[in-house]
Amino acid sequence: MKYWKDMVTYCKTCLMPDTRPRIVFDADGVCNACHTAAGKAAIDWDARRAEFLDYVERFRPADGPYDCIVPWSGGKDSSAIAWKLKFEFGLNPLLVTFSPLMPSDVAAHNREEMLKAGFDHLMIRPNQKVSSHLSRRFFVERGDPKIHWNAGVNSVPVQAAVNYNVPLIFYAEHGESEYGGRVLSEEHRKIRDFAEVLEHQIGDDPYNWMDDVVDEKDLAPYLYPDMGRVEEVGVKALYFAYFFRWSMKENYDYIKDKIDFRLAENGRTDGTFTNFDSLDDKIDNLYYHMQFIKFGFGRAVRDACRMIQNNQMTRDEGLELARKYDAEFPTTYHDEHLDYLSLTEAEFQDTLDQHRDPKIWEQRGNEWVLKAPVQ
Repeated sequence: MKYWKDMVTYCKTCLMPDTRPRIVFDADGVCNACHTAAGKAAIDWDARRAEFLDYVERFRPADGPYDCIVPWSGGKDSSAIAWKLKFEFGLNPLLVTFSPLMPSDVAAHNREEMLKAGFDHLMIRPNQKVSSHLSRRFFVERGDPKIHWNAGVNSVPVQAAVNYNVPLIFYAEHGESEYGGRVLSEEHRKIRDFAEVLEHQIGDDPYNWMDDVVDEKDLAPYLYPDMGRVEEVGVKALYFAYFFRWSMKENYDYIKDKIDFRLAENGRTDGTFTNFDSLDDKIDNLYYHMQFIKFGFGRAVRDACRMIQNNQMTRDEGLELARKYDAEFPTTYHDEHLDYLSLTEAEFQDTLDQHRDPKIWEQRGNEWVLKAPVQ
């Protein structure tokens, strides 16, 4: 579906626009995330399960207390993975968390509920003076306050794998294939490629962040271990979603039956209709709104697309919800965002407007509107 002189294409199957970075559309106007979802019907999941078990036997340590590492936020996805690994497959995973920028009470509760079930947990909370400084810098420069967090959440589990001599890491899903992006090969759907992560999820060398506040020693939580050490330990990072059918809603339905999993305190999360996803970091409300500002789609479109692709709602149902919630401003933690980023309201609004793409936005009077809203 094309509008406004072919400036924006919306997927005919879900709602995702071609403004999503690296997404690919076919000649019929269907995105590659929808093709990935449709292709799951032909997958032999029993064979994938057997392949998973083979990896576990080949790469779990011969000694030591931990069989694998799970990068863990305390959210529904990583908690569902950890629970299945421990209680369905008999593994002893070490849960590794790189702290949220602005931790929420809901997430703290959900993490504690998991730990009470019998998990060990390692959490790294970096220098907050440096972290908030980088958040402000990246929000102003790139419209993304989580650039450095993306580096930390990717590097800390690998640091733990090297330091604890645990070769096997289970990440959640390969975002490029599940949600639309550049899929370099079939192997990239299964095995985490560190070079791909650096390019697509971080896109920068942390050494470029040094300034009058950030010293080289402050970069330690954000840096990958020496690749020689990674190879010496034999680190193998796999995507759990390659071996088992993936659905954010099904992950929530699974884990809510295992623990007292708390939901968004306001009944749903700003900018969307869901109440169970990305609850661990208060700044996520702003992060997803900036996605709307920069690319013209927000959290409701994101959530609806994932549920459409898993046959949990129709496109028309998703479209109605996206029109209702996608443009909603994240008011819940707004004052805390300003304080954390050390911005005035005027500076904040100026930053938002600086990151609006003029190809997809236009100003009508005092109001900014999308030239091609979701259809």
